Order: sequence, then structure tokens, then C-alpha cells
Amino acid sequence: MSEPFVFDPRSQACKVPFGAARCGETVSLRCRPLRQEGFTHCAVTLSLEFSAAEREIPLSPVCQDGDRTCFFAEFPAPEEPELIWYHFRLWRDDGSGCVLDRTGYRSDGGLSPWQLTVYRESHTPEWFGAGVTYQIFPDRFCRLAVPDPTGLIGDRTVHERWDDTPDWRPDEQGEIRNRDFFGGSLAGITAKLDQLAALGVTTLYLCPIFESASNHRYNTADYTRIDPMLGTEEDFRALCAAAKARGIRVLLDGVLNHTGSQSRYFNADGFYPTLGAAQSRESPYYSWYTFHPWPDDYDAWWGIRTLPAVREEDPGYIDYMTGPEGILRRWLRAGASGWRLDVADELPDPFIETIRAAVEETDPDALVLGEVWEDASTKVAYSQRRRYLLGRELHGVMNYPFRTALLAYLQGGDADAFREAMETLRENYPPAAFASCMNFLGTHDTPRILTVLGADRVPESREERAAFRLSPEQRQRGIALVRMAAMVLFCFPGSPTVYYGDEAGMEGWEDPFNRGAYPWGQEDTALRAHFAALGQLRRTRPSLREGQLHWLYTVGPLMAFLRQTETERTALVLNAGGGAPMLTIPWQGKTARELLTGAEFPAENGLLTLTLPPRGGLLLGS
Repeated sequence: MSEPFVFDPRSQACKVPFGAARCGETVSLRCRPLRQEGFTHCAVTLSLEFSAAEREIPLSPVCQDGDRTCFFAEFPAPEEPELIWYHFRLWRDDGSGCVLDRTGYRSDGGLSPWQLTVYRESHTPEWFGAGVTYQIFPDRFCRLAVPDPTGLIGDRTVHERWDDTPDWRPDEQGEIRNRDFFGGSLAGITAKLDQLAALGVTTLYLCPIFESASNHRYNTADYTRIDPMLGTEEDFRALCAAAKARGIRVLLDGVLNHTGSQSRYFNADGFYPTLGAAQSRESPYYSWYTFHPWPDDYDAWWGIRTLPAVREEDPGYIDYMTGPEGILRRWLRAGASGWRLDVADELPDPFIETIRAAVEETDPDALVLGEVWEDASTKVAYSQRRRYLLGRELHGVMNYPFRTALLAYLQGGDADAFREAMETLRENYPPAAFASCMNFLGTHDTPRILTVLGADRVPESREERAAFRLSPEQRQRGIALVRMAAMVLFCFPGSPTVYYGDEAGMEGWEDPFNRGAYPWGQEDTALRAHFAALGQLRRTRPSLREGQLHWLYTVGPLMAFLRQTETERTALVLNAGGGAPMLTIPWQGKTARELLTGAEFPAENGLLTLTLPPRGGLLLGS
């Protein structure tokens, strides 16, 4: 029987290759209207966004397939990276006809075309997507001694108690300055590397570590210096070396769109002895910033005056960051294995190209990852369609769509909506970029995953959110859902990324409540063991690192997908609802082993019938 669709770009019956195409690669399309509709002619219209060109390619009727007429054409993808939108025109000998787009047949305007991403094939480091990432907010991870902030930039205070709540109330000017520190350090991270290795971690992603007036350090004061409260360059080199000895790489956070107003480059309060742009037009950094007029009015990130924006097209700034002795190369030579680019939407495409070129010249296997909150293949920023994943800029991006879709599923949504969201990304992204996504349940910019999944509602006032703790019943429900979320995280293509403390059962709403100190000695040991077991499975099972993704079942609260190589199969089967439903999935072999418990399930006639626990799942291996 013929498939029930006229055109489905995800089916090899209609389109080859699946998803994105390499520059110059042959693309084959097959359109299959019902014979009874009487169409005798078909053409595909291609709209090339970056080159602002449009082409129409005729499709030839090549065969009759049951009740369908098959029209076929093939054409080479452009030789340069491109974003192509396409739809079909079908008509009869008498001239009557219609247009076919994603919504079906239509004769009116307002097309919803399909997308074809054309990318330049280039080297993408495999170590990141195959491995497990752990994100650390350095000030809050591990303190070996209470530091003394005397003489450091910023009016800093240090919490004596490691389990204090971070300061969240505004000061007398109504601002939250993030000047309270807990004293976590690079040496503290080094001291915990064995525990991180036991979680299966292969990449440490560190939030900013350079000198700064705030605890988050996204307002950089000096890119050449580790913040003294974190340690020294020698401490950083020691961390990278000790991590490398355990098979762990270090990924740094590059905040390249703006500096701090108190930085040595802007120097608004004169803390540094050298002239900053706010002090003199003769400053070597004056051309980095845009004043109108100098010195009191200047461009700043989202208008925040403590974060003056830099001009990424300024030759001096470009050389400072990417030149032979530039910042990016310097810290790679010191032991880092790549950079995560903060607010990548704010960085011009040519600058990101230059960043990647500098990084790869220094270390051909280093990573450049971007903070992008949407589908990075179609992202528009400042009225410009971005080219992040087309082969010259980012190797991968933070996968916020993954988190959004997974939370929706776990909070009562339909599993098929999660499948559709992920298949859209898999179709739109180059394969290596999809495999290099940073998948996560939470970050320093989102509420804690346990709080989100356990709470019945979001408290209205900030004071309520500061004091909020899950009830025992809420926490039990939240942990069950976090365990499920972690199973999806570690089984899905891309790098499963754990935000420090999520595996320990930390709670908290938005910043700074999601940035508490790691609860050493107070961890939820069962939850941590669950994450560790998943991390070790990710490390030891090739199918979880590089296996092809196959969807087995996605209806309502039930979801099942398979990761498969030539020699190994791993299936994840989940029930996000109550009750204990039964589900039958295809299975090769006589039995399936549950990889977390060791239980075995018999298969009959190539089928595996399972009873799923409420708010739980099974991780099955061949």
C-alpha cells in the first residue's frame, strides 16, 4: 500500500538526503499526488535566502506507484552555504492546479514552505557530543578556605556559612549587584574531579572565571587574569592537567559582547592604573566602545550601564581576542579545550568566523559552542538571518528547545510534541551540529529542574520564591520526574549536560536562587547514584554516544525511542503519566535487559511487551 502522504521530507521515499545537505551534494525530491487528482505536471520552487535568488525546477513523472503518480527531480545543492525554502507547484493539462507546502494543497497566498539547510562540511570535534558535560558556577561549587576579598575589584562580601541563601534583595539604589561571594575556587573543583569522573563527566563547562566585580563574572574586568578569589593561572593549568588525566576536558565561557564598566578596558571608577575608555579618548581601548557623547552615554548590553557593549568589528578588539597572542588562544594554550560564546546572537557572523578560525588554528580539535535559545538554523537577530551552523562559525549550540519540549512532555504534554520538536531540529541542523548540541535540564539562567517539576505553581512574589522549598510530596513527585528527565537527557543525541547540583537534588527558582552552594554531605544520594549510573552507561555504550535515533512510540504520556549501532541497541521507554500501562515495541533478540536494574524481559516474535511504572521508565539493552 502506498504511504498516505504526497510529500514528506523525512521519508526517503520523498527526499534524499534526510535533513540538511552538504554544499554541492545531490538532492533528490519525489512528489506523489493521488492519480485521481489528475496532475500531469509538477515543479519545485526554491527560494535561496542568502543569495536572494529563486529557481524553479521541473519534476518529471517517472512512475505510477499504486494509486499515486510519482514526479521526480534531482539537483545539486549550492556550492556555498545557503538556507533554501521550497514548495511544489502541481497542475493539469488544462492549466488548473495548486501549490503544495507544509500545510497541504492550497491556492491562496501565505506559503509555509519546507526548509533545506545547505552547509559546508568541516571538522567538528567528536569528543563533546559523545561525552557528558557538567556545568559549574565556580563561586558556588567547592570552597577549600574562606577567601579574603580585600583589595579586589568590586565591593565584595563573603558568606561565612556555605549553606546561606545568596543575596537577592536590591540595594538602596534598587539594584541587585551580585557582590556576595561564597568562595568556591578552581582548586576546589580540582579536589572534586574524582567525584565528577564517577558521574561519567568528560567535559567541564565553567561559567566565567576571569577577574570581575560580580560573583557571576559575566562583567569581565580583565580577560588576562583569573579572578583572585578563584585562584591563579597556575591553579587553572593544574585543573586542566588533572582533568585531562581523568579524560575530562575544560570548556570556558567567553563573554565577548561586553565588558564590565569597572574593567581595565572601560575603567569607569578608576580602579585600574591604566587609562580606560571612560577616562580618556587616548585610551587604547577607546575605539572598543560606542559613545554618544563620550563619556556619559554609551551602548550597553540591554541598556545595563554596568555592561558597556564592545564594537566587535573594531580591529584592535578583534586582534586582542583572536590575534596570535589573543585571549582565546592564550587560554587554549593554558589547557582549555574550547569556548562557549555567551550571547552569541549579539556577536556578528564575521566575528564568530574569526573566533572559530583562531580557535582551530590553535587547537584543531577545540570546540566553539554558542548560546542560542531558539532553532539556530533559522535564528534572526537584529533583522539578520544568522549563519551559525553552516560550517564556518559554531560547531554546536545550547539546546534550549530540547529543555522546553522535554519539560512540556513531563508536565502533562504529548510525547509526540517532543518527538516533533526534536525531529524539526534533526532535519534543520547539519548532522554533526545536531550531535554536538549541549542538551540540558537547567543552567544558571533557568530555575532548578527539581523545583520546576515538583512545584504545583510558581510563587508570585520574589520573597516567596526566595523562601520556597518543596513539600515532601512535591519533592517525591519532582524527583520521579527528574529521574525520567535524566534518562532522556543521557540517551538522546548530543552532550547530556548536568548543571551542578541538579544530580544532588538542589532546589531554587530563578537567579540567584538557582545558584546556591553545592550541598556537600547533604546530597540526595539515590538521585546522584541514578545520574552516575546513566553517566557510566553513556561512557560504556557506543549506541548511546553515536547510535542512530529511531522513534518507536510517542502517544500521550508514553514515549519510546531507540539508539542503535551495527552491534548494539539501547531503547528508552517512558511513562510520564499515572497508572501502569502496557506497551509493545519491536525488539531483536529473545530478551531485553533493563540496564539500570539488571531485570530481563522476554521477547516473542520480534515484539517486547512491557508494563510501565507510573512516572517512570525502562532503559533496555540488547
